[in-house]
Amino acid sequence: MNHGTPSPLHGKVALVAGATRGAGRGIAVELGAAGATVYVTGRTTRTRRSEYNRPETIEDTADLVTAAGGHGVAVPTDHLVPDQVRSLVERISSEQGRLDILVNDVWGGELLFEWDVPLWEHNLDNGLRMLRLGVDTHAITSHYALPLLLRRPGGLVVEVTDGTAEYNGSHYRNSFFYDLVKTAVLRMAFALSREIGPRGATAVAVTPGWLRSELMLDAYGVTEENWRDALAQEPHFCISETPRYVGRAIAALAADPDVARWNGASLSSGQLAQVYGFTDLDGSQPDAWRYLVEVQDAGKPADPTGYR
Repeated sequence: MNHGTPSPLHGKVALVAGATRGAGRGIAVELGAAGATVYVTGRTTRTRRSEYNRPETIEDTADLVTAAGGHGVAVPTDHLVPDQVRSLVERISSEQGRLDILVNDVWGGELLFEWDVPLWEHNLDNGLRMLRLGVDTHAITSHYALPLLLRRPGGLVVEVTDGTAEYNGSHYRNSFFYDLVKTAVLRMAFALSREIGPRGATAVAVTPGWLRSELMLDAYGVTEENWRDALAQEPHFCISETPRYVGRAIAALAADPDVARWNGASLSSGQLAQVYGFTDLDGSQPDAWRYLVEVQDAGKPADPTGYR
């Protein structure tokens, strides 16, 4: 185990909404490695693909959760369809009688946003679809899942986004629609913290750094094994991290009996690594958001020394 005590989340039940690939898969696997029962949802199954048309499936994620030491349960769910989310939560309630950890990781916007294209030139349908996929899904899922999570004290809600509140508060993020989604998710965590904090639960926003997701590796034509070959194209990719790193961050939060101290906070994987002492799979502790400000945005040459 990578968290010291054996199976710190044994007996805990988690829902990772949007666990087909990327951060969601990494989070689900690490919650499993800590001993949790993890319900993993998404739209791509072994018999049907979403518009991403990618090979990763929720069944694969569930198998990885179980192989890591937890219990993975794949439930096909479109989080834009309230009835499907209601049925999902009813199933968790009937099978487990509890929900301890809710991770809202649904995104689905990679194929929709146009980099550095102003609002009036951006495809409107795609932009509005991004808002639906990245914002409405989180609200719908929380609406149905929170009553179950609040049944017993100590529950944790994690809103997964891109960027810290500090960084996004002063930086334009790619496009009007992308910026709006990622900032809205930060605010969701804050609003939820005020609603569930007094009821004995904790809500936080967590961002990974530069993620070596399946899509990102494919974009650079590399694999996890030879990812450093991408540095020839993008030297700052040297600060990148695996999806398991943010998974370990969230597993550490979920296992912390004093997690309520973070209620309402915007957190990053690199920041939490310094607090909880976990590492990425290669033993490093990349701190992407500090690197982004102090090296990349500052126009300095790529060098992760002191940042991982």
